[in-house]
Amino acid sequence: MDEGPGGLRGSPPGPFPVRIAAHEEGDRVAELELRGITKRFPGVLANDQIDISVAKGEIHALMGENGAGKSTLMSILYGLYQPDAGEIWLRGERRRFSSPIEAIDAGLGMVFQAFKLFPSLTVAENVIYREEVTRRGLLDHREANRRVTEIADRYGLAVDPTARVERVPVGVLQRVEILKALYRDAQVLILDEPTAVLTPQEAERLFTILRALADDGRTIIFITHKLKEVMAISDRVTILRDGRAVASLTTRETTAAEITRHMTGRDVELRAWPVTRPAGAPVLTCEGLSATGDDGRVVLDSVDLTVRAGEIVGIAGVAGNGQTELAEVIAGLRTAAGGVVTIAGTEVSRAGVAARRKAGLAYIPEDRHGVGTAPTADATDNLSLGHHRSGPLVRRGVLQRGQMVERARELIARFQIKIAGPGTMVGTLSGGNLQKIVVAREMAYHAPLLIAEQPTRGVDIGAIEFVHQQIAQYRDGGGAVLLISAELSEILNLAQRILVMFEGRVVAELDAATATESELGLFMAGGGTGISAVTTVDGTESEHAR
Repeated sequence: MDEGPGGLRGSPPGPFPVRIAAHEEGDRVAELELRGITKRFPGVLANDQIDISVAKGEIHALMGENGAGKSTLMSILYGLYQPDAGEIWLRGERRRFSSPIEAIDAGLGMVFQAFKLFPSLTVAENVIYREEVTRRGLLDHREANRRVTEIADRYGLAVDPTARVERVPVGVLQRVEILKALYRDAQVLILDEPTAVLTPQEAERLFTILRALADDGRTIIFITHKLKEVMAISDRVTILRDGRAVASLTTRETTAAEITRHMTGRDVELRAWPVTRPAGAPVLTCEGLSATGDDGRVVLDSVDLTVRAGEIVGIAGVAGNGQTELAEVIAGLRTAAGGVVTIAGTEVSRAGVAARRKAGLAYIPEDRHGVGTAPTADATDNLSLGHHRSGPLVRRGVLQRGQMVERARELIARFQIKIAGPGTMVGTLSGGNLQKIVVAREMAYHAPLLIAEQPTRGVDIGAIEFVHQQIAQYRDGGGAVLLISAELSEILNLAQRILVMFEGRVVAELDAATATESELGLFMAGGGTGISAVTTVDGTESEHAR
């Protein structure tokens, strides 16, 4: 199999074995057909006469750049939008879903990238919503928790069924969405980037389950930006570009390079970015950093780390093991229970967010909706947030709207953001383009320290290549980067050192030049024994318990 741009250092063509297509072309029995689907929004033709046929028992990948129309198309299928033209056929019957409830009742399940959950309810209550377990007319919490735990254990999606959704990290929220669909035994299962927060071992387990579901006659639509996953798990792949279906390919007869060319119109290569000069003095230092979560439990346990000028340090770990809280404590969004944070020589342990910005912090948060942007504000305001207290955006305490708009236009063009203009409300953008808004704003001001938390989540492969290049150039310009990512290939290709977090502690430090995804996955799951000693950039050795 030609890995093409999916063949990354540290990313062997596995651990997933290549799936043999369940159906030869002549034997395909259509479970789902979309015929001539068209959807227009003001100023945008989101879907343009799209035809897709998905066979019963098939794993069908759907790919395309951000803004290509994937989310709109699946929202139409799921009853969230109504098409302007076109038809949906399910099991040989023409259907039209006016709501997700109708789609669910017809046997469709969808795992959204933007979660559809009730924050005030528990994990179990979200999973069983509209399929409640009752006893004597009342909700049977014990039985609901038992059933959810059983499904979670069966599929390797560890959750606490009693935890309130508003208090669990983003990665766990995605697992809850997967559990919702599995709980309802959906016959057509639509998954939007389901492996974004999984370790390689967890992803392999998920794919094993998806294969079993497909072999049992269930139909899977798998939306992903990961070419390796498409090549490994899917039977067929449909590629959208500018709202149109430009190719529908049998996976075992194509290559990752061909898929990428259909998506972007050019060759794209995700690669390692070698260091051009030695790292300099420490820019970020954390000593004995500790913190508690919203529920009072310890989420950071005496974390020590240093990031130097001209260095990228990667943080790897399964979601919920302290990475998000680490970024929040450094950024000043969460109060530390103990320890010291120093940014560019200034001790900021008790400082607020504005003071940390002034000390030299740029921050790409994991939650681009709730933390990274103001969805009801326009692109101009969002691209100025956090930097609106300094020139040229402000003069004598007064914001300079003209300068802000000009700056927004410059960043929109430089970061290739698909948007009507600087006055567009960012809440109307696709997830990938919203992420570009955050990345553009934070990387444009050349602060000494950049915390990049999931910087390419939900971003297409062409944009990933661009963001990686920007991060590498940021480093080469003397910036210090703390990279927190669920994409192990991303960490391996960008970082010089990798710290692995488990249950709030740093349990291993590895040299990115020699580390592998399998080795990282073992530490992320709490495995490994002994002591890992690695040589750091200054020639000293650092020891972490394995």
